[in-house]
Amino acid sequence: MNTTVTMIGDRPVLRLQRLLHHPPEKVWRAITDPAELGHWFPARIDFDQPAIGAPMRFTFEGTEDSDEGEILEIDPPKVFAFRWSEDVIRCELLPRPEGCLLVFTHTLRGPDSDRPSTARHAAGWDGCLDGLTARLAGTTAEFSMQTWFERAEAYIEQLGLAEGQLHTTEDGWTIRFERDLVQPPAQVWALLTDGADPAPGGQPPLQTTHGYGETGALTTVEAPNVLEYAWQPAGLVRFQLRDQHPIGTRLTLTHTVPTAQAPTRATLLAAWQTHLELLFAALHDDIRCPWPTARTEHLRTHYTQHLNLD
Repeated sequence: MNTTVTMIGDRPVLRLQRLLHHPPEKVWRAITDPAELGHWFPARIDFDQPAIGAPMRFTFEGTEDSDEGEILEIDPPKVFAFRWSEDVIRCELLPRPEGCLLVFTHTLRGPDSDRPSTARHAAGWDGCLDGLTARLAGTTAEFSMQTWFERAEAYIEQLGLAEGQLHTTEDGWTIRFERDLVQPPAQVWALLTDGADPAPGGQPPLQTTHGYGETGALTTVEAPNVLEYAWQPAGLVRFQLRDQHPIGTRLTLTHTVPTAQAPTRATLLAAWQTHLELLFAALHDDIRCPWPTARTEHLRTHYTQHLNLD
């Protein structure tokens, strides 16, 4: 497997490759016949004829809602491309001595189809292509959320999606992280607050903190979307959660750092990245204790060197 992401403006193009030990003609049927697509594609695809401009309909199991699309390119047995809602899927088959190489490209154009979402999509397509490979071999591949999680976590690391940003402000800096989560905001909020009912003036929930500084009182609580608290001796930490399309939560974490606390920037970046990695794992029932100090130190060194924070 070989997966890459290329940005065109602010939109990602996800490209996956699979070497398939079957002739192009056999694979072509598996990627263009609606009955065969049903064995590996995540939605049921309906279309009347394989021709450019032919309308397509995409329906997920268990719902009556559907997306529309159309065939954009068809060149048997080489290229099949189509629009799915706003996105574009392109399958290209390249002959190889072993069979053929499938180059699967997903151009993301819909709402929340941005760089943070690419790990989710890549891990999902890996599972779909597992299904295609199994179908070609006459077997089946079972979907596993654990496998999806492991792949998504690996893609997040490979593509640098877990890293924070450091933005200069008039009186210091703002640390910012953005994460794509597949669980709804209420579920993420419940984990962050341990099911409690935090209120302004109280102490921030333990799950929203780390041990690399001193926290102050909660300043804003708007369940299940906003939780903000003071940082000592100055600064604010803010968790912002919102629904994202088509599923899950977009989590944004910011931490304002005044000029006087400049020496803490690399440590805070490292600690918050570690914190969000643990949160992502916990949302998939992978509780990692104790705190991975070595990981945080590795990240602190990375941020120090990468952002020239000496």
